Amino acid sequence: MSDLRLEELSAATIVAVNTLGLKRGQEQFITPVSYAAAAAVTPAHTAWQRVVLRGDEVVGFIHGNFDPDASQEEFKAALWRINVDAEEQGTGVGTFAVNALIEEARRRGFERVTVLWERGEDGPEGFFLHIGFAPIGETPYGEVIGAIDL
Repeated sequence: MSDLRLEELSAATIVAVNTLGLKRGQEQFITPVSYAAAAAVTPAHTAWQRVVLRGDEVVGFIHGNFDPDASQEEFKAALWRINVDAEEQGTGVGTFAVNALIEEARRRGFERVTVLWERGEDGPEGFFLHIGFAPIGETPYGEVIGAIDL
């Protein structure tokens, strides 16, 4: 993982992010309904968007949100989206990105990071549990609310 690095999302990298491949069956797990709704009303200054590069190649993307004033606890320090190219899944890219998000949350003084996911075959649940997120509830839409205490 030492060959991985983060950069802010930019005009130079956004096209590569939009073309990251998925493994078959993962399309249905891209963004939980409630995150998509929340994203529509979230101020841009709270977003933390980074691309993961291996050399000069974009191999992943992570979108976090840091808003200590959010009305819902699960949106104060949250992992909103993580995409790792299908060919790179299982190589540590996702772990690298989530650990960077966790370190940023610590740096900003948060004590917990949350994430939402949908259960299902080929879904992200195993990854989030492996990283250390634990289920703490469900949204009205049936998504799992996971949290990792820092």
